[in-house]
Amino acid sequence: MVERDYVAVNREGWTRANAEYTDRRAHDAWAQDGITWGKWQLSEHELRVLPDLAGKDVVELGCGTAYFGAWLKRAGARKVVGVDVTPAQLATARRMNEEFGLGLEFVEANAEETGLPAESFDLVFSEYGASIWCDPNLWIAEAARLLRPAGELVFVRGSTVQILCMPDEGQVGERLVRPQKGLYRLEWYDDDPGVEFHPSTSEMFAILRSNGFVLLDLRELFAPEEAVDHEYYSTVPAEWAKRWPDEEIWRLRLQRR
Repeated sequence: MVERDYVAVNREGWTRANAEYTDRRAHDAWAQDGITWGKWQLSEHELRVLPDLAGKDVVELGCGTAYFGAWLKRAGARKVVGVDVTPAQLATARRMNEEFGLGLEFVEANAEETGLPAESFDLVFSEYGASIWCDPNLWIAEAARLLRPAGELVFVRGSTVQILCMPDEGQVGERLVRPQKGLYRLEWYDDDPGVEFHPSTSEMFAILRSNGFVLLDLRELFAPEEAVDHEYYSTVPAEWAKRWPDEEIWRLRLQRR
């Protein structure tokens, strides 16, 4: 397969992020007791978004250092496979897996075409992995291929209002700075180049429906009142995120046609 133009850009960005932040954060993340969501660490115990994981086979698309996969395994998943395109992130994930002994499995591949067998998982999951760094028309089709009948897809991404208020450089503010019409591929050319994908909510629904998914839940996440700016992911100020939804969790079920 010919590698798409954005894959190398994003791999380089995540290699740099791993050296600057995610590798040193990995141990504490893997050791965390309980599941939390997004940069504001909202508790799954309170949100109750995930399906029952007992005995389920899970694949995480764009797993990074795989801390969320570790949480899913501890929560009862039978098997967790992490897929990522960045060797540095996977090296950290494998080191953590050996240290904590959770038995996760890893595949170095683009989440748009994993090479894994069809209908081999009960849950496809992505927290800021494939959900923003891969083309939705491709990775959602791959998620559908990987799922068994009635399997579920859960993913996290930034909210549409956050994207509309995000300038090309600097922090999110209180003005709409980009049009929603035509929103799909975003390219960043500052000190940390990258290519993200963010179709609007209606277009995301259309992509999901065309691949056989039906919506079970959609949550808009705000920062809690005690939140302060994130030490590394500082594009969205905590004060902004206390007033507008910064992140979204989508939960869907596959209904094959």
